[in-house]
Amino acid sequence: MGRRIAVIGAGATGLTCIKSCLDERLEPVCFERSKDIGGLWRFKEEAEAERASIYHSVIINTSKEMMCYSDFPIPDHFPNYMHNSRILEYFRMYAQHFDLTRHVRFQTAVRSVKKRPDFSRSGQWEVVSVSSAGQEQSETFDGVMVCTGHHTHPHMPLHDFPGIEKFGGQYFHSRDYKSPQEFQGKRVLVIGIGNSGGDIAVEMSGVAEQKSEPNDRTQLSNERSESVSQDLNPLQVFLSTRRGSWVLNRVSDNGFPVDMMYGTRVMALLWKYLPFSLLNWIGERKINTRFDHSLYGLQPEHRLFSQHPMVNDDLPNRILSGRVQVKPNVSEFRSASVVFQDGSVEDRIDVVVFATGYTFSFPFLDDSVLAVADNQVSLYKYVFPPALERPTLAVIGLIQPLGAIMPISELQARWATRVFAELQKLPLEKTMLKDIENKKKAMAKRYVLSQRHTIQVDYIPYMDELAAQLGVRPRLGWLLLRDMRLGLQLLLGPCTPYQYRLCGPGQWAGARRAILTQWDRVAKPLRTRVLPETPRPSTMPVLLKLSAACLLCTAASLYIHRYPPLFIQNPPPFIQRFVPNLG
Repeated sequence: MGRRIAVIGAGATGLTCIKSCLDERLEPVCFERSKDIGGLWRFKEEAEAERASIYHSVIINTSKEMMCYSDFPIPDHFPNYMHNSRILEYFRMYAQHFDLTRHVRFQTAVRSVKKRPDFSRSGQWEVVSVSSAGQEQSETFDGVMVCTGHHTHPHMPLHDFPGIEKFGGQYFHSRDYKSPQEFQGKRVLVIGIGNSGGDIAVEMSGVAEQKSEPNDRTQLSNERSESVSQDLNPLQVFLSTRRGSWVLNRVSDNGFPVDMMYGTRVMALLWKYLPFSLLNWIGERKINTRFDHSLYGLQPEHRLFSQHPMVNDDLPNRILSGRVQVKPNVSEFRSASVVFQDGSVEDRIDVVVFATGYTFSFPFLDDSVLAVADNQVSLYKYVFPPALERPTLAVIGLIQPLGAIMPISELQARWATRVFAELQKLPLEKTMLKDIENKKKAMAKRYVLSQRHTIQVDYIPYMDELAAQLGVRPRLGWLLLRDMRLGLQLLLGPCTPYQYRLCGPGQWAGARRAILTQWDRVAKPLRTRVLPETPRPSTMPVLLKLSAACLLCTAASLYIHRYPPLFIQNPPPFIQRFVPNLG
Protein backbone atom coordinates (compact mmCIF):
# COMPACT_ATOMS: atom_id res chain seq x y z
CA MET A 1 0.00 0.00 0.00
CA GLY A 2 1.16 3.51 -0.83
CA ARG A 3 -0.70 6.80 -0.79
CA ARG A 4 -3.73 7.22 1.48
CA ILE A 5 -6.98 8.14 -0.27
CA ALA A 6 -10.11 9.42 1.50
CA VAL A 7 -13.33 8.07 -0.03
CA ILE A 8 -16.43 9.98 1.09
CA GLY A 9 -19.49 7.72 0.95
CA ALA A 10 -19.95 3.92 0.80
CA GLY A 11 -22.74 3.69 -1.73
CA ALA A 12 -22.62 2.24 -5.23
CA THR A 13 -19.89 4.72 -6.20
CA GLY A 14 -17.88 4.62 -3.00
CA LEU A 15 -17.55 0.83 -3.10
CA THR A 16 -16.04 0.79 -6.58
CA CYS A 17 -13.72 3.64 -5.57
CA ILE A 18 -12.38 1.51 -2.71
CA LYS A 19 -11.78 -1.38 -5.10
CA SER A 20 -10.11 0.86 -7.68
CA CYS A 21 -7.76 2.19 -4.99
CA LEU A 22 -6.81 -1.35 -4.01
CA ASP A 23 -6.23 -2.26 -7.67
CA GLU A 24 -3.69 0.57 -7.94
CA ARG A 25 -2.06 -0.23 -4.57
CA LEU A 26 -3.46 2.87 -2.91
CA GLU A 27 -4.70 2.80 0.69
CA PRO A 28 -8.41 3.75 0.85
CA VAL A 29 -10.16 5.02 3.96
CA CYS A 30 -13.90 5.34 3.37
CA PHE A 31 -16.07 7.60 5.53
CA GLU A 32 -19.74 6.56 5.73
CA ARG A 33 -22.11 8.60 7.91
CA SER A 34 -24.64 5.75 8.27
CA LYS A 35 -24.09 2.29 9.73
CA ASP A 36 -24.14 0.28 6.50
CA ILE A 37 -23.15 0.29 2.83
CA GLY A 38 -25.53 0.87 -0.09
CA GLY A 39 -26.18 4.61 -0.06
CA LEU A 40 -29.27 5.45 -2.10
CA TRP A 41 -30.17 1.77 -2.52
CA ARG A 42 -30.47 0.92 1.16
CA PHE A 43 -34.11 1.42 2.06
CA LYS A 44 -34.95 3.03 5.41
CA GLU A 45 -38.41 3.53 6.87
CA GLU A 46 -37.47 7.09 7.82
CA ALA A 47 -35.45 9.46 5.67
CA GLU A 48 -32.12 10.36 7.25
CA ALA A 49 -30.60 13.83 7.14
CA GLU A 50 -27.91 14.36 4.47
CA ARG A 51 -28.55 10.91 3.01
CA ALA A 52 -30.34 9.83 -0.14
CA SER A 53 -33.66 8.10 0.41
CA ILE A 54 -35.93 5.82 -1.63
CA TYR A 55 -39.44 4.43 -1.30
CA HIS A 56 -40.13 0.78 -0.57
CA SER A 57 -41.18 -0.30 -4.08
CA VAL A 58 -38.31 1.21 -6.10
CA ILE A 59 -37.16 -0.92 -9.03
CA ILE A 60 -34.12 0.17 -10.99
CA ASN A 61 -34.59 1.53 -14.53
CA THR A 62 -31.56 -0.21 -16.04
CA SER A 63 -31.19 -3.95 -16.60
CA LYS A 64 -28.72 -6.02 -14.61
CA GLU A 65 -26.32 -6.69 -17.49
CA MET A 66 -26.02 -2.97 -18.25
CA MET A 67 -25.64 -1.82 -14.63
CA CYS A 68 -23.21 -4.34 -13.11
CA TYR A 69 -19.58 -3.72 -12.22
CA SER A 70 -17.39 -4.72 -15.13
CA ASP A 71 -15.53 -7.59 -13.44
CA PHE A 72 -18.35 -8.91 -11.25
CA PRO A 73 -21.49 -10.01 -13.18
CA ILE A 74 -24.78 -10.02 -11.32
CA PRO A 75 -25.93 -13.62 -10.60
CA ASP A 76 -27.80 -15.14 -13.53
CA HIS A 77 -30.90 -15.97 -11.44
CA PHE A 78 -31.41 -12.35 -10.36
CA PRO A 79 -34.25 -10.59 -12.25
CA ASN A 80 -33.29 -8.33 -15.13
CA TYR A 81 -34.77 -5.25 -13.48
CA MET A 82 -34.05 -5.52 -9.78
CA HIS A 83 -35.92 -4.35 -6.70
CA ASN A 84 -33.81 -2.17 -4.41
CA SER A 85 -33.38 -5.06 -1.95
CA ARG A 86 -31.76 -7.16 -4.71
CA ILE A 87 -29.46 -4.31 -5.66
CA LEU A 88 -28.30 -3.98 -2.07
CA GLU A 89 -27.75 -7.75 -1.96
CA TYR A 90 -25.54 -7.45 -5.05
CA PHE A 91 -23.53 -4.64 -3.44
CA ARG A 92 -22.97 -6.83 -0.37
CA MET A 93 -21.75 -9.68 -2.58
CA TYR A 94 -19.38 -7.29 -4.39
CA ALA A 95 -18.04 -5.86 -1.11
CA GLN A 96 -17.54 -9.32 0.36
CA HIS A 97 -15.87 -10.74 -2.77
CA PHE A 98 -13.26 -7.96 -2.89
CA ASP A 99 -13.07 -7.49 0.91
CA LEU A 100 -14.06 -3.82 0.79
CA THR A 101 -15.93 -3.15 4.05
CA ARG A 102 -12.78 -3.44 6.19
CA HIS A 103 -11.76 -0.11 4.68
CA VAL A 104 -15.02 1.63 5.73
CA ARG A 105 -15.47 3.72 8.88
CA PHE A 106 -19.18 3.55 9.56
CA GLN A 107 -21.17 6.24 11.38
CA THR A 108 -18.42 8.74 10.62
CA ALA A 109 -19.20 11.96 8.74
CA VAL A 110 -16.74 14.24 6.98
CA ARG A 111 -16.91 17.75 8.36
CA SER A 112 -14.29 19.47 6.19
CA VAL A 113 -11.75 18.81 3.45
CA LYS A 114 -9.06 21.47 3.12
CA LYS A 115 -5.77 21.85 1.31
CA ARG A 116 -2.68 21.49 3.45
CA PRO A 117 -0.34 24.50 3.50
CA ASP A 118 2.12 22.72 1.18
CA PHE A 119 -0.60 21.56 -1.24
CA SER A 120 1.07 22.99 -4.34
CA ARG A 121 4.00 20.65 -3.69
CA SER A 122 2.44 17.66 -1.92
CA GLY A 123 -1.14 17.70 -3.19
CA GLN A 124 -2.27 16.60 0.28
CA TRP A 125 -5.56 17.27 2.05
CA GLU A 126 -6.56 17.75 5.67
CA VAL A 127 -9.77 15.76 6.30
CA VAL A 128 -11.71 16.38 9.51
CA SER A 129 -14.25 13.70 10.42
CA VAL A 130 -16.61 13.25 13.34
CA SER A 131 -17.99 9.95 14.67
CA SER A 132 -21.53 9.31 15.88
CA ALA A 133 -20.20 9.68 19.42
CA GLY A 134 -19.01 13.19 18.60
CA GLN A 135 -15.30 12.40 18.48
CA GLU A 136 -13.49 14.62 15.97
CA GLN A 137 -10.39 13.49 14.12
CA SER A 138 -8.08 15.27 11.67
CA GLU A 139 -6.02 13.27 9.20
CA THR A 140 -3.81 13.86 6.17
CA PHE A 141 -4.59 12.19 2.86
CA ASP A 142 -2.81 12.13 -0.48
CA GLY A 143 -6.06 12.17 -2.43
CA VAL A 144 -9.84 12.55 -1.99
CA MET A 145 -12.69 10.87 -3.86
CA VAL A 146 -16.08 12.52 -3.33
CA CYS A 147 -18.91 9.98 -3.74
CA THR A 148 -21.91 11.75 -2.21
CA GLY A 149 -24.10 11.65 -5.34
CA HIS A 150 -26.81 14.08 -6.36
CA HIS A 151 -29.96 12.75 -4.63
CA THR A 152 -29.29 14.16 -1.17
CA HIS A 153 -30.79 17.65 -1.01
CA PRO A 154 -34.50 17.81 -1.99
CA HIS A 155 -35.51 20.68 -4.25
CA MET A 156 -38.73 22.29 -2.94
CA PRO A 157 -39.56 25.32 -5.13
CA LEU A 158 -42.42 26.55 -2.92
CA HIS A 159 -41.95 30.13 -4.18
CA ASP A 160 -43.25 28.92 -7.56
CA PHE A 161 -46.62 27.95 -6.05
CA PRO A 162 -48.68 30.93 -4.82
CA GLY A 163 -50.90 30.24 -1.83
CA ILE A 164 -49.04 27.16 -0.60
CA GLU A 165 -48.84 28.77 2.84
CA LYS A 166 -52.68 28.77 2.98
CA PHE A 167 -53.04 25.14 1.95
CA GLY A 168 -54.63 23.16 4.75
CA GLY A 169 -53.60 19.70 3.63
CA GLN A 170 -50.37 17.77 3.95
CA TYR A 171 -47.46 18.42 1.59
CA PHE A 172 -43.93 17.03 1.43
CA HIS A 173 -41.08 16.15 -0.94
CA SER A 174 -41.00 12.75 -2.64
CA ARG A 175 -37.82 12.00 -0.66
CA ASP A 176 -40.05 11.50 2.40
CA TYR A 177 -42.48 9.14 0.64
CA LYS A 178 -42.12 5.48 1.61
CA SER A 179 -45.32 3.55 0.85
CA PRO A 180 -48.93 4.31 -0.17
CA GLN A 181 -50.76 2.65 2.75
CA GLU A 182 -50.87 5.74 4.95
CA PHE A 183 -52.72 7.65 2.21
CA GLN A 184 -55.69 5.30 2.03
CA GLY A 185 -58.82 7.24 1.09
CA LYS A 186 -57.01 10.52 0.32
CA ARG A 187 -57.24 12.77 -2.72
CA VAL A 188 -53.65 13.21 -3.89
CA LEU A 189 -51.83 15.65 -6.15
CA VAL A 190 -48.33 14.74 -7.37
CA ILE A 191 -46.31 17.65 -8.79
CA GLY A 192 -43.49 16.68 -11.12
CA ILE A 193 -43.26 14.12 -13.88
CA GLY A 194 -39.85 12.56 -13.41
CA ASN A 195 -39.35 8.93 -12.48
CA SER A 196 -40.32 9.46 -8.84
CA GLY A 197 -43.45 11.42 -9.74
CA GLY A 198 -44.66 8.72 -12.12
CA ASP A 199 -43.96 5.90 -9.66
CA ILE A 200 -45.68 7.64 -6.75
CA ALA A 201 -48.74 8.59 -8.82
CA VAL A 202 -49.13 4.96 -9.94
CA GLU A 203 -48.73 3.59 -6.41
CA MET A 204 -51.07 6.05 -4.75
CA SER A 205 -53.75 5.50 -7.39
CA GLY A 206 -54.31 2.06 -5.86
CA VAL A 207 -55.26 3.36 -2.41
CA ALA A 208 -56.51 6.93 -2.83
CA GLU A 209 -60.14 7.97 -2.41
CA GLN A 210 -62.68 6.04 -4.46
CA LYS A 211 -65.99 7.80 -3.68
CA SER A 212 -67.07 11.32 -4.58
CA GLU A 213 -70.14 13.45 -5.18
CA PRO A 214 -71.00 14.26 -8.83
CA ASN A 215 -69.96 17.72 -10.02
CA ASP A 216 -73.38 18.70 -11.44
CA ARG A 217 -76.65 17.39 -10.00
CA THR A 218 -79.01 20.13 -11.11
CA GLN A 219 -80.62 18.08 -13.88
CA LEU A 220 -80.78 14.77 -12.05
CA SER A 221 -83.74 13.45 -10.13
CA ASN A 222 -83.32 12.76 -6.45
CA GLU A 223 -83.39 9.03 -7.08
CA ARG A 224 -80.77 9.23 -9.82
CA SER A 225 -78.68 11.61 -7.71
CA GLU A 226 -78.54 9.17 -4.81
CA SER A 227 -77.44 6.43 -7.21
CA VAL A 228 -74.68 8.50 -8.77
CA SER A 229 -73.34 9.62 -5.38
CA GLN A 230 -72.47 6.01 -4.64
CA ASP A 231 -70.56 5.53 -7.89
CA LEU A 232 -66.83 5.00 -7.80
CA ASN A 233 -64.74 7.91 -9.02
CA PRO A 234 -61.66 6.61 -10.84
CA LEU A 235 -59.90 10.00 -10.80
CA GLN A 236 -58.03 9.27 -7.58
CA VAL A 237 -54.65 10.87 -8.22
CA PHE A 238 -53.78 14.02 -10.15
CA LEU A 239 -50.36 14.25 -11.80
CA SER A 240 -49.34 17.84 -12.50
CA THR A 241 -46.67 18.60 -15.08
CA ARG A 242 -45.24 21.84 -16.35
CA ARG A 243 -43.77 20.52 -19.59
CA GLY A 244 -45.00 16.95 -20.04
CA SER A 245 -42.69 14.02 -20.61
CA TRP A 246 -41.89 11.18 -22.94
CA VAL A 247 -42.49 7.85 -21.20
CA LEU A 248 -40.30 4.83 -21.93
CA ASN A 249 -41.00 1.20 -21.14
CA ARG A 250 -38.53 -1.25 -19.60
CA VAL A 251 -39.78 -4.01 -21.87
CA SER A 252 -38.71 -3.77 -25.51
CA ASP A 253 -39.47 -5.77 -28.65
CA ASN A 254 -39.99 -9.49 -27.99
CA GLY A 255 -39.89 -8.79 -24.26
CA PHE A 256 -36.17 -8.10 -23.90
CA PRO A 257 -34.73 -5.27 -21.77
CA VAL A 258 -34.97 -2.02 -23.69
CA ASP A 259 -31.49 -0.78 -22.77
CA MET A 260 -29.91 -3.98 -24.06
CA MET A 261 -31.78 -3.73 -27.36
CA TYR A 262 -30.87 -0.12 -28.06
CA GLY A 263 -27.73 0.49 -25.99
CA THR A 264 -25.44 -0.74 -28.76
CA ARG A 265 -22.47 0.62 -30.66
CA VAL A 266 -24.40 0.55 -33.93
CA MET A 267 -26.99 2.81 -32.33
CA ALA A 268 -24.19 5.04 -31.03
CA LEU A 269 -22.81 5.32 -34.56
CA LEU A 270 -26.23 6.19 -35.94
CA TRP A 271 -26.63 8.71 -33.13
CA LYS A 272 -23.31 10.27 -34.09
CA TYR A 273 -23.94 10.58 -37.81
CA LEU A 274 -27.71 10.91 -38.30
CA PRO A 275 -29.37 14.34 -37.95
CA PHE A 276 -30.67 15.05 -34.44
CA SER A 277 -34.16 15.85 -35.76
CA LEU A 278 -34.32 12.52 -37.59
CA LEU A 279 -33.30 10.60 -34.48
CA ASN A 280 -36.01 12.33 -32.50
CA TRP A 281 -38.60 11.61 -35.19
CA ILE A 282 -37.70 7.90 -35.25
CA GLY A 283 -37.71 7.61 -31.46
CA GLU A 284 -40.98 9.48 -31.01
CA ARG A 285 -42.74 7.37 -33.63
CA LYS A 286 -41.47 4.24 -31.93
CA ILE A 287 -42.67 5.06 -28.42
CA ASN A 288 -45.96 6.53 -29.68
CA THR A 289 -46.84 3.09 -31.08
CA ARG A 290 -47.27 1.96 -27.48
CA PHE A 291 -49.53 4.90 -26.61
CA ASP A 292 -50.12 8.30 -28.17
CA HIS A 293 -48.51 10.82 -25.81
CA SER A 294 -50.62 13.63 -27.21
CA LEU A 295 -53.86 11.72 -26.61
CA TYR A 296 -52.81 11.02 -23.02
CA GLY A 297 -51.90 14.65 -22.30
CA LEU A 298 -48.23 13.85 -21.75
CA GLN A 299 -46.50 14.98 -24.96
CA PRO A 300 -44.17 17.93 -24.33
CA GLU A 301 -43.23 20.64 -26.81
CA HIS A 302 -39.58 19.56 -26.71
CA ARG A 303 -38.24 16.56 -28.57
CA LEU A 304 -37.61 13.10 -27.16
CA PHE A 305 -33.84 13.46 -26.67
CA SER A 306 -34.04 17.00 -25.27
CA GLN A 307 -35.12 15.84 -21.82
CA HIS A 308 -34.31 13.04 -19.42
CA PRO A 309 -37.30 10.74 -20.10
CA MET A 310 -39.50 8.97 -17.58
CA VAL A 311 -39.28 5.18 -17.34
CA ASN A 312 -42.62 3.74 -16.24
CA ASP A 313 -44.43 0.58 -17.28
CA ASP A 314 -47.75 1.26 -15.52
CA LEU A 315 -48.58 4.94 -15.92
CA PRO A 316 -50.33 4.64 -19.32
CA ASN A 317 -52.59 1.90 -17.92
CA ARG A 318 -53.52 4.03 -14.90
CA ILE A 319 -54.32 7.00 -17.11
CA LEU A 320 -56.34 4.83 -19.48
CA SER A 321 -58.35 3.39 -16.58
CA GLY A 322 -58.91 6.84 -15.11
CA ARG A 323 -57.10 6.23 -11.85
CA VAL A 324 -54.50 8.91 -12.67
CA GLN A 325 -55.47 12.17 -14.34
CA VAL A 326 -52.80 14.33 -15.97
CA LYS A 327 -53.11 18.05 -15.20
CA PRO A 328 -51.12 21.15 -16.24
CA ASN A 329 -48.95 23.14 -13.86
CA VAL A 330 -50.45 24.50 -10.65
CA SER A 331 -51.50 28.14 -10.79
CA GLU A 332 -52.61 28.63 -7.19
CA PHE A 333 -53.19 26.78 -3.93
CA ARG A 334 -56.22 27.47 -1.78
CA SER A 335 -57.06 26.15 1.65
CA ALA A 336 -58.52 22.86 0.38
CA SER A 337 -58.33 23.09 -3.41
CA VAL A 338 -55.89 23.60 -6.25
CA VAL A 339 -56.25 25.82 -9.32
CA PHE A 340 -54.42 24.77 -12.47
CA GLN A 341 -53.13 26.93 -15.31
CA ASP A 342 -55.93 25.83 -17.62
CA GLY A 343 -58.47 27.28 -15.13
CA SER A 344 -59.68 23.94 -13.82
CA VAL A 345 -60.11 23.49 -10.06
CA GLU A 346 -59.85 20.32 -8.01
CA ASP A 347 -61.45 20.44 -4.56
CA ARG A 348 -60.71 18.51 -1.39
CA ILE A 349 -57.06 17.84 -2.10
CA ASP A 350 -55.67 16.15 1.01
CA VAL A 351 -52.06 15.46 0.08
CA VAL A 352 -49.53 17.12 -2.24
CA VAL A 353 -46.29 15.37 -3.12
CA PHE A 354 -43.52 17.53 -4.61
CA ALA A 355 -41.56 15.22 -6.92
CA THR A 356 -39.45 18.19 -7.99
CA GLY A 357 -36.00 16.69 -7.99
CA TYR A 358 -32.80 17.40 -6.10
CA THR A 359 -29.88 19.77 -5.91
CA PHE A 360 -26.32 18.88 -5.04
CA SER A 361 -23.67 20.59 -2.96
CA PHE A 362 -20.40 19.88 -1.17
CA PRO A 363 -20.65 21.59 2.24
CA PHE A 364 -17.34 20.08 3.41
CA LEU A 365 -15.41 21.71 0.53
CA ASP A 366 -14.47 25.36 0.20
CA ASP A 367 -15.82 27.18 -2.85
CA SER A 368 -12.27 27.89 -3.94
CA VAL A 369 -11.87 24.13 -4.46
CA LEU A 370 -15.27 23.32 -5.94
CA ALA A 371 -18.06 25.86 -6.35
CA VAL A 372 -21.67 24.96 -7.15
CA ALA A 373 -23.88 27.61 -8.77
CA ASP A 374 -27.39 26.99 -10.16
CA ASN A 375 -26.86 23.26 -9.73
CA GLN A 376 -23.84 23.41 -12.02
CA VAL A 377 -20.21 22.63 -11.34
CA SER A 378 -17.09 22.81 -13.51
CA LEU A 379 -15.32 19.45 -13.69
CA TYR A 380 -13.07 18.04 -16.39
CA LYS A 381 -14.88 15.03 -17.83
CA TYR A 382 -17.26 15.49 -14.85
CA VAL A 383 -14.48 14.24 -12.54
CA PHE A 384 -11.57 16.64 -11.90
CA PRO A 385 -11.63 20.32 -10.83
CA PRO A 386 -9.47 21.93 -13.52
CA ALA A 387 -7.83 24.68 -11.45
CA LEU A 388 -6.17 22.57 -8.75
CA GLU A 389 -2.38 22.79 -8.66
CA ARG A 390 -2.25 19.03 -8.12
CA PRO A 391 -4.96 16.63 -9.44
CA THR A 392 -5.60 14.87 -6.14
CA LEU A 393 -9.35 15.41 -5.76
CA ALA A 394 -11.96 13.66 -7.89
CA VAL A 395 -15.75 13.78 -7.84
CA ILE A 396 -17.16 10.37 -8.76
CA GLY A 397 -20.72 9.61 -9.83
CA LEU A 398 -21.92 13.21 -10.24
CA ILE A 399 -23.59 12.52 -13.57
CA GLN A 400 -27.11 11.92 -14.88
CA PRO A 401 -26.69 9.33 -17.62
CA LEU A 402 -29.11 8.06 -20.22
CA GLY A 403 -28.22 4.62 -18.93
CA ALA A 404 -26.76 2.96 -15.83
CA ILE A 405 -24.64 4.99 -13.43
CA MET A 406 -22.70 2.15 -11.72
CA PRO A 407 -20.36 1.20 -14.62
CA ILE A 408 -19.79 4.87 -15.39
CA SER A 409 -18.78 5.56 -11.78
CA GLU A 410 -16.49 2.54 -11.94
CA LEU A 411 -14.70 3.86 -15.03
CA GLN A 412 -14.38 7.29 -13.42
CA ALA A 413 -12.88 5.68 -10.32
CA ARG A 414 -10.44 3.56 -12.35
CA TRP A 415 -9.26 6.65 -14.19
CA ALA A 416 -9.01 8.82 -11.07
CA THR A 417 -6.95 6.28 -9.13
CA ARG A 418 -4.54 5.95 -12.06
CA VAL A 419 -4.09 9.73 -11.95
CA PHE A 420 -3.63 9.66 -8.16
CA ALA A 421 -0.96 6.98 -8.56
CA GLU A 422 0.77 9.20 -11.17
CA LEU A 423 0.42 6.53 -13.81
CA GLN A 424 -1.48 8.98 -16.01
CA LYS A 425 -1.56 12.74 -16.35
CA LEU A 426 -4.24 15.33 -17.00
CA PRO A 427 -3.90 17.93 -19.78
CA LEU A 428 -3.17 21.60 -19.19
CA GLU A 429 -5.76 23.68 -17.36
CA LYS A 430 -6.73 25.66 -20.46
CA THR A 431 -7.37 22.40 -22.34
CA MET A 432 -9.59 21.14 -19.54
CA LEU A 433 -11.51 24.42 -19.33
CA LYS A 434 -12.13 24.35 -23.07
CA ASP A 435 -13.51 20.80 -22.80
CA ILE A 436 -15.80 21.85 -19.95
CA GLU A 437 -17.08 24.85 -21.88
CA ASN A 438 -17.77 22.76 -24.99
CA LYS A 439 -19.77 20.27 -22.96
CA LYS A 440 -21.85 23.00 -21.34
CA LYS A 441 -22.62 24.55 -24.73
CA ALA A 442 -23.63 21.18 -26.19
CA MET A 443 -25.88 20.48 -23.20
CA ALA A 444 -27.53 23.90 -23.39
CA LYS A 445 -28.13 23.44 -27.12
CA ARG A 446 -29.72 20.02 -26.75
CA TYR A 447 -31.64 19.99 -23.47
CA VAL A 448 -34.55 21.94 -22.06
CA LEU A 449 -33.31 24.64 -19.68
CA SER A 450 -33.73 23.11 -16.22
CA GLN A 451 -31.76 22.51 -13.03
CA ARG A 452 -32.32 18.85 -13.86
CA HIS A 453 -30.21 19.02 -17.03
CA THR A 454 -26.79 20.16 -15.83
CA ILE A 455 -24.86 16.88 -15.54
CA GLN A 456 -26.33 14.86 -18.43
CA VAL A 457 -24.20 12.34 -20.30
CA ASP A 458 -24.93 9.77 -23.01
CA TYR A 459 -23.97 6.27 -21.89
CA ILE A 460 -21.76 4.87 -24.69
CA PRO A 461 -20.09 8.12 -25.87
CA TYR A 462 -19.20 9.09 -22.32
CA MET A 463 -18.01 5.59 -21.38
CA ASP A 464 -15.79 5.52 -24.48
CA GLU A 465 -14.50 8.99 -23.62
CA LEU A 466 -13.46 7.82 -20.16
CA ALA A 467 -12.10 4.56 -21.53
CA ALA A 468 -9.90 6.48 -23.96
CA GLN A 469 -8.46 8.45 -21.05
CA LEU A 470 -7.80 5.22 -19.17
CA GLY A 471 -6.57 3.19 -22.14
CA VAL A 472 -9.26 0.50 -21.97
CA ARG A 473 -11.48 1.39 -24.91
CA PRO A 474 -12.10 -1.85 -26.85
CA ARG A 475 -10.30 -2.05 -30.19
CA LEU A 476 -13.35 -2.90 -32.24
CA GLY A 477 -11.70 -3.05 -35.65
CA TRP A 478 -8.93 -5.31 -34.38
CA LEU A 479 -11.42 -7.61 -32.65
CA LEU A 480 -13.55 -7.90 -35.80
CA LEU A 481 -10.48 -9.17 -37.62
CA ARG A 482 -8.96 -11.34 -34.89
CA ASP A 483 -12.06 -12.58 -32.99
CA MET A 484 -15.08 -12.04 -35.21
CA ARG A 485 -17.57 -13.64 -32.81
CA LEU A 486 -16.58 -11.29 -30.02
CA GLY A 487 -16.22 -8.31 -32.36
CA LEU A 488 -19.74 -8.73 -33.71
CA GLN A 489 -21.10 -8.93 -30.17
CA LEU A 490 -19.38 -5.64 -29.37
CA LEU A 491 -20.71 -3.99 -32.53
CA LEU A 492 -24.25 -5.37 -32.70
CA GLY A 493 -24.92 -6.41 -29.12
CA PRO A 494 -25.47 -4.36 -25.98
CA CYS A 495 -22.56 -2.27 -24.73
CA THR A 496 -22.25 -4.06 -21.41
CA PRO A 497 -19.55 -2.96 -18.92
CA TYR A 498 -17.42 -6.07 -19.55
CA GLN A 499 -16.24 -4.47 -22.79
CA TYR A 500 -14.01 -2.18 -20.75
CA ARG A 501 -12.11 -5.11 -19.21
CA LEU A 502 -10.92 -6.65 -22.48
CA CYS A 503 -7.66 -4.71 -22.69
CA GLY A 504 -5.49 -2.15 -20.94
CA PRO A 505 -5.09 -1.51 -17.19
CA GLY A 506 -7.38 -3.70 -15.09
CA GLN A 507 -7.87 -6.29 -17.84
CA TRP A 508 -10.06 -9.19 -16.64
CA ALA A 509 -9.66 -12.70 -18.02
CA GLY A 510 -13.38 -13.38 -17.70
CA ALA A 511 -14.52 -10.42 -19.81
CA ARG A 512 -14.82 -12.29 -23.11
CA ARG A 513 -16.86 -15.10 -21.60
CA ALA A 514 -19.08 -12.61 -19.74
CA ILE A 515 -19.90 -10.87 -23.05
CA LEU A 516 -20.61 -14.08 -24.96
CA THR A 517 -22.92 -15.40 -22.21
CA GLN A 518 -24.77 -12.17 -21.34
CA TRP A 519 -28.00 -13.18 -23.10
CA ASP A 520 -28.02 -16.46 -21.15
CA ARG A 521 -28.13 -14.45 -17.93
CA VAL A 522 -31.01 -12.41 -19.33
CA ALA A 523 -33.01 -15.56 -20.09
CA LYS A 524 -32.23 -17.45 -16.86
CA PRO A 525 -34.70 -15.70 -14.48
CA LEU A 526 -37.46 -15.87 -17.12
CA ARG A 527 -37.32 -19.65 -17.52
CA THR A 528 -39.67 -20.50 -14.70
CA ARG A 529 -41.90 -22.37 -17.14
CA VAL A 530 -39.72 -23.63 -19.94
CA LEU A 531 -41.37 -24.25 -23.29
CA PRO A 532 -39.99 -26.55 -26.02
CA GLU A 533 -38.68 -23.63 -28.03
CA THR A 534 -37.40 -20.54 -26.26
CA PRO A 535 -36.75 -17.64 -28.66
CA ARG A 536 -33.19 -16.41 -28.86
CA PRO A 537 -32.78 -12.67 -28.45
CA SER A 538 -32.35 -10.63 -31.58
CA THR A 539 -30.05 -7.84 -30.49
CA MET A 540 -30.97 -5.47 -33.29
CA PRO A 541 -33.88 -4.86 -35.67
CA VAL A 542 -33.24 -5.94 -39.25
CA LEU A 543 -32.73 -2.40 -40.51
CA LEU A 544 -30.04 -1.72 -37.95
CA LYS A 545 -28.33 -5.03 -38.74
CA LEU A 546 -28.16 -4.00 -42.37
CA SER A 547 -26.73 -0.65 -41.31
CA ALA A 548 -24.14 -2.46 -39.21
CA ALA A 549 -23.17 -4.66 -42.17
CA CYS A 550 -22.65 -1.58 -44.32
CA LEU A 551 -20.53 0.06 -41.63
CA LEU A 552 -18.49 -3.12 -41.22
CA CYS A 553 -17.79 -3.39 -44.95
CA THR A 554 -16.86 0.27 -45.12
CA ALA A 555 -14.47 -0.07 -42.18
CA ALA A 556 -12.84 -3.15 -43.70
CA SER A 557 -12.41 -1.37 -47.04
CA LEU A 558 -10.83 1.64 -45.37
CA TYR A 559 -8.51 -0.62 -43.37
CA ILE A 560 -7.31 -2.49 -46.45
CA HIS A 561 -6.97 0.74 -48.42
CA ARG A 562 -4.94 2.44 -45.70
CA TYR A 563 -2.75 -0.48 -44.65
CA PRO A 564 -2.33 -2.72 -47.73
CA PRO A 565 1.24 -3.92 -46.97
CA LEU A 566 0.34 -4.87 -43.37
CA PHE A 567 -2.80 -6.63 -44.54
CA ILE A 568 -0.94 -8.64 -47.19
CA GLN A 569 2.07 -9.53 -45.02
CA ASN A 570 0.07 -10.46 -41.92
CA PRO A 571 -3.52 -11.26 -42.87
CA PRO A 572 -6.03 -11.99 -40.09
CA PRO A 573 -6.48 -15.70 -39.24
CA PHE A 574 -9.98 -15.99 -40.64
CA ILE A 575 -8.72 -14.61 -43.99
CA GLN A 576 -5.86 -17.13 -44.03
CA ARG A 577 -8.33 -19.98 -43.64
CA PHE A 578 -10.07 -19.01 -46.86
CA VAL A 579 -7.01 -17.76 -48.81
CA PRO A 580 -4.02 -19.67 -47.36
CA ASN A 581 -1.47 -18.35 -49.89
CA LEU A 582 -2.39 -14.67 -49.47
CA GLY A 583 0.83 -13.92 -47.52
